[in-house]
Amino acid sequence: MSKTVFIVDDEPSIAKLLTYWVKDKWGYKVQVFDRGESMLEKLPNGPDLILLDLMLPGMSGIEILKKVHQINEHLPVIILSAQGRVEVALEALRFGAFDYFPKPIDSQRLEPAIKNAIKNYDLTRELESLRENVKQEYKFENIVSVDGKMQDVFKLMTKVLNTDITVLIHGESGTGKELIARAIHYNGIRKDKPFVVINCASIPRELMESELFGHEKGAFTGAHQRKIGKFELAHGGTIFLDEVGELEMTLQAKLLRIIQEREFERVGGNELIKTDVRIISATNRELKKAVDDKIFW
Repeated sequence: MSKTVFIVDDEPSIAKLLTYWVKDKWGYKVQVFDRGESMLEKLPNGPDLILLDLMLPGMSGIEILKKVHQINEHLPVIILSAQGRVEVALEALRFGAFDYFPKPIDSQRLEPAIKNAIKNYDLTRELESLRENVKQEYKFENIVSVDGKMQDVFKLMTKVLNTDITVLIHGESGTGKELIARAIHYNGIRKDKPFVVINCASIPRELMESELFGHEKGAFTGAHQRKIGKFELAHGGTIFLDEVGELEMTLQAKLLRIIQEREFERVGGNELIKTDVRIISATNRELKKAVDDKIFW
């Protein structure tokens, strides 16, 4: 399917040249506008890219750029300008332009810039679509149960959605603990942030600390480069610790520090790393008995 490029330039010769390149040579559909206001009226029709002159009658290119991103923050805009000053380029980029080209325009540079911008836009839209599908999948109404106890669980879930309170989900294996955790995340205040899962029972004990907190290069044999742990990956979002009852005591203590202080260190490192993450844990073990037996904090 051919992509559509909007060209906004009040100089007929420039608009004609751009149309020749973009449509006739590179194969895109084109709509041409001599004012930004008329282009904005057509914006809901969904171009894949805008080539926008900076100096226009009426609203300036920067004003149009701001309006475009108020309507569609991801839509790529390439700014064109006879003003070749660095300050002008920096201002355009600061307000969200994908790229900046001084006039006269170098077509050999413009063609790959357009391809990259549209490719990036396609990937962004695909990612947004996947995120929306995930959110829809884990809506409460999609978790079907007529069991009275599960209905009680749903009521409890609604109480913790818009908080950052740490949650522990207890239940037998195969009862949908991760499904509940995902539903809490994707219906809560962190729904647009990462949801990171780690199964504490499936990773060897000697590797678990590195998985959770990461490690520095040279921290141990085989640590050839720095590794980012799950807590850093989950920053701003939620980390789900499945089978948390399987964690050994030393890691439980470090987990307790994160819950209390919101900070940790990578294995082999001295840097104190602050983290903003919500912790949801699940287990099939009776943790109260484990605490009484002094095998869980």
